[in-house]
Amino acid sequence: MFPKIISFKTPDFLSSFLPDHLSLNSYGFFIGLGIMAAYFIILYKTKHLGLTKDRLSELFLWGFLAAFVGGKLLFYLEDPTKYINNPILMLKNIGNGFVFYGSLLLVVPTIYFWLRYYKISFWPFMDGVAFGGPVLHSLGRVGCFLAGCCHGKICPDGIKNIVGVTFTDPSSAASITNIPIYPTQLFDIAINMLTLLVVYLVSKKQQFEGQLFLIYITLYGIGRVINENFRGDEDRGYLLGGMVTYSQFIAFVLILLSSIAWYFLQKKSKSTHA
Repeated sequence: MFPKIISFKTPDFLSSFLPDHLSLNSYGFFIGLGIMAAYFIILYKTKHLGLTKDRLSELFLWGFLAAFVGGKLLFYLEDPTKYINNPILMLKNIGNGFVFYGSLLLVVPTIYFWLRYYKISFWPFMDGVAFGGPVLHSLGRVGCFLAGCCHGKICPDGIKNIVGVTFTDPSSAASITNIPIYPTQLFDIAINMLTLLVVYLVSKKQQFEGQLFLIYITLYGIGRVINENFRGDEDRGYLLGGMVTYSQFIAFVLILLSSIAWYFLQKKSKSTHA
C-alpha cells in the first residue's frame, strides 16, 4: 500500500549526521495519531477520578514504554531461534514488528501499580481504557495496513475479487506481494469498532466497575482468535504442535481470566448494593 507517507532529501546542513533521505512512515504516524486520540478519550472518560492532564501524560509515558518493551519482547519470542542465531536482527527490527498482546500484558500491570501509587481506583480507570483502547488499536491497524505488516493469507479464487487486497510496493512489509490476500488489518479494525460499539451501549446501563474493560478484552479476544486463522505472516509463533498461535493462546487465557473477574466483580457489586 503506502508504507511511507512522504519522503524527502535531507537538507545539506543536516546531511553530515542524518541519512540521505528522511521519511514519515505510515505505521509510526498512525500509531502516534492513535496515542493522541486515546489520550483525549481516556482523559474525558476518567475526569471524574480527578486525573489531571499532567498526571495522565505521565501515565501514558510509562504505558508507552511498557507497550514498546512488551510488544517487542513477544515479537522476538515468537521466533526466538531466529534472533538467537542472528542477534543483529533485533536491532534491525527495533522499529517495526510488535505484538498487541505483548504490549497489553505489560501495560495493564504498569497501569495498575501507577494508579495504586497515586491512590486512583483501577477498575473505573480501565473502563475508560475500554473506550480509548479500541480507537488506538484501530488507528494502529490503519498503519499496519498501509505498511503491509500483519497481513493475511492468499485469498481463494472465489472471493479474491470481493475481499482481496494486493500489496505491490517493493518497500512494503508484506511477505506476500502482487497476489490478493485477506485484509486482516481491516478485519481487526472492524473487530475493534464493533467492540467499541458494544462498550458504548453497555455503558448506558453499566452494572459494575470494570465491566466495560472486561467486555473489551473478551470481545476483542474472540475476534482475534477468529482473525488469526486468516493471517499470513508465518513468523508469529505457534504452540501445541501448531494448533494455536501465541496470540490465540493468550486470547483464550485472557477470556478465561475476564470471565473469572466478571464473576467476582459482579458478586462484589451485588453485595455492596444489597
